[in-house]
Amino acid sequence: MKVSDLLESRRENWRELERMCMAMGGRSRRRFPAQAAARFAALYRAACADLALAYSYQLPPGTIHYLHRLVGRAHNQLYRSRTFDFATWFRELMVRVPRRLFTDNCLRLAFVLFWGVFVLSMIMTRSWPGFADEVIGQEWMQTLERDFSQITFGRSADANYLMAGFYIQHNAGIGLRCFAFGLLLGIGGLYMTVYNAAFLGAVFGYMTTVPLLARNNFFEFVTAHGPFELTAIVLSAAAGMRMGFALIDTGGFTRIASLRQAALRAVPVMSAAVVMFLLAAMIEGFLSPSAAPYAVKAGVAVLSTGMLMFYFVILGYSHREIDHAVGP
Repeated sequence: MKVSDLLESRRENWRELERMCMAMGGRSRRRFPAQAAARFAALYRAACADLALAYSYQLPPGTIHYLHRLVGRAHNQLYRSRTFDFATWFRELMVRVPRRLFTDNCLRLAFVLFWGVFVLSMIMTRSWPGFADEVIGQEWMQTLERDFSQITFGRSADANYLMAGFYIQHNAGIGLRCFAFGLLLGIGGLYMTVYNAAFLGAVFGYMTTVPLLARNNFFEFVTAHGPFELTAIVLSAAAGMRMGFALIDTGGFTRIASLRQAALRAVPVMSAAVVMFLLAAMIEGFLSPSAAPYAVKAGVAVLSTGMLMFYFVILGYSHREIDHAVGP
């Protein structure tokens, strides 16, 4: 049989597919019978094969154009976007993501390393004054003390909006550097984690030794946004390390495949970091420099810490047993 005759004999299938496209366009796919959906998929695959034959044997342009339009229409119906499912998204955000974060060994490593070095750096700065000179530098130390001695709480709304935008850009830069360095076989991520922890720990430690006015102003300013910002730094470094380590330990996959697998694990971590950085920037831009009582700022810090503990630890730990439900 000639190809043209073969395709001509399939015109009834094309018409059936076209009728089904019209029917699917007017109803939800959830209400489309399973048997009809299977038939639609079979007709779609057959139409794709017919289009390929039409191209190969250079059939009349009218036939090719008709099949091309029909296949495109069927494709759009078969793979059209799903409607928003609140229950699915809620389960993803409140069950799957916390579980993945809680069981992420790179995140655990980054967390322990960051806070261990942070606390150690604070202790060494208070115990050995020369340590701050090496980590922070005299110029930075003088700038911190001077700025927080002169800071005035309660700036204008326009200044708050301007600084909030600056903090978003600044925080994004920190997060991207932590993530990008992690791609250097994970070693860069370890370095950035230790560097940021040592520097910030030295800053906090040094500011406990300055005169009372500068010390009080510093801790009043950083208290509210500190939990979100410091947590975001840890998350960014962990996401980068996950990608970098995947290039070393491939688990038997090719490096590209290993990197893809690592990316699936790193996306929730980096997404959480983005949210943390945005929240920190908003608080730092509007609440931290405000004239609100310190009790309010401390309350926000306590609430933020509680939210982080609930999301990363309580939700993650409580869902650790649903491995088969949430996947790797």
